[in-house]
Amino acid sequence: MPTASIAGTVAPGFELVRDVFAANFQRWGEVGATCCVYLDGRPVVDLTGGRFSPDSDAPYRPDTLQMVASATKGALAIAALRLVERGVLDLDAPVAAYWPEFAAAGKADVPVRWLLSHRAGLPKVDADLTLEQLYRWEPLVEALAAQAPVWAPGTAHGYHALTFGSLVGEVLTRASGLSPGELIRKEIAEPLGIDVWVGLPAELVPRVSSLLRSIRDPGDAPDPLMLQLADPTSLAYGAFFMNTDFMVSMNVPALWQAQIPAANGMSNARSLARMYAACTGEVDGVRLLAPETLHAAVLPQSEGIDRVLTYQSRFGLGFQLPSASRPMSGPNCFGHYGLGGSTGFADLDRGFTFGYVVNQMRSSSAPDPRSSALITALLACL
Repeated sequence: MPTASIAGTVAPGFELVRDVFAANFQRWGEVGATCCVYLDGRPVVDLTGGRFSPDSDAPYRPDTLQMVASATKGALAIAALRLVERGVLDLDAPVAAYWPEFAAAGKADVPVRWLLSHRAGLPKVDADLTLEQLYRWEPLVEALAAQAPVWAPGTAHGYHALTFGSLVGEVLTRASGLSPGELIRKEIAEPLGIDVWVGLPAELVPRVSSLLRSIRDPGDAPDPLMLQLADPTSLAYGAFFMNTDFMVSMNVPALWQAQIPAANGMSNARSLARMYAACTGEVDGVRLLAPETLHAAVLPQSEGIDRVLTYQSRFGLGFQLPSASRPMSGPNCFGHYGLGGSTGFADLDRGFTFGYVVNQMRSSSAPDPRSSALITALLACL
C-alpha cells in the first residue's frame, strides 16, 4: 500500500498524534481522513491525509465534506439545548404541547426529554415508506405521530438510529419555525464559521467524498450490530433501514440534500472539534452552551442494555456518553460517534475536544481502532 500524503499541523508536543494518524493509513486501510483537536479553546492538531476516493489521485482536503452519520445527532442536540436556554423549549413538557398530532396511540404524556434520550419507544415505524418519502420529511414525521410505541415510553431505552432526527427535529421545527438544518446553521455553524450541514446545498455536492463500504479484518469476531442488521426481523434492522434501502443508499446526492438530522450531516474534523470546543468554553468569542446547561445535558438519562443495539449504551440529552463500545477518552466525556468511524466529542476532565472524519467505513460495534489509536496518542501527549 503506498504511503499516504499527510498535510496539516500539530503544536509542539503533539507530534505523536501525527505519527499515529499517518500509521492508520498503513495499518487500517484508511483512504481519506481528517483529525482535529482543540485544547482549551485552541487548535493543537489539524491533520488531513489520503485521497478523496480510492480510484482518484485527488487529495482529501481539510474542507472535504463527509457524511458523518450519527455524529449529526450531537449537532441537533446542541441546537435543542440552545432553545432550552432561551425558554423556547421545555424538556419536561409533553411532546404533544408542540406537536399535537403526536398524542395519538397513547403518546400524549411523553415528555420531550425522552425523545433526546432514546426512551420514546419509537425506533422504527410500521408504515411502508420509500426513500423518496424519507427525503420529503413529512411522511416519516406523520408516520411517527400515528405510530404506537414498541415499548412503554420511559420504561427502557433503545437507539433511535433514524427516528431521533425526525422526532427531535419536528419538535424543534414546531418550536422555532425553522427546519433542523436551518436551525443548526443559525445556532451553530454560522456563529462559528464551520461546516455542519443538514440539507446540503446543491453547490456544495462536489465537495462531498462518498462513503466507502464497511470493511473488517480477517479473523475479527462477528460484529453484533452487523448481525442484527442482517436479520430483517430484528428491531435494529427496522431502526436503521426504516423499511427502505437507506443503509445502502448513503452516497445518493438526494439523500445528502434531504433533512435527515439523525444521520446525514455533512461535516469535517475541524468543524466537529470546533463545535464541541464552543460547548465547553469560548471559541473566538462564541460559547454555545452555558455551563449549567452542559452539566444537565451530560447527566445520564439512559444506560444499560439497549433494546435496539442489544448491548450496553449510555445517553445524556441527545449526546452519547462513554460506554464499552463508544469509550471516547474517559468517563467524563460527551459527544457522538457515527456509523463507520467518524466522531466528535469533548473531554471535560482534560479540556480537549476531538474530531475525526473518514470516508472508509469500518464495522463498528467495537471501538474503532483508528480513532482509538489517535486518542491513545493524544492522551500520551497531554
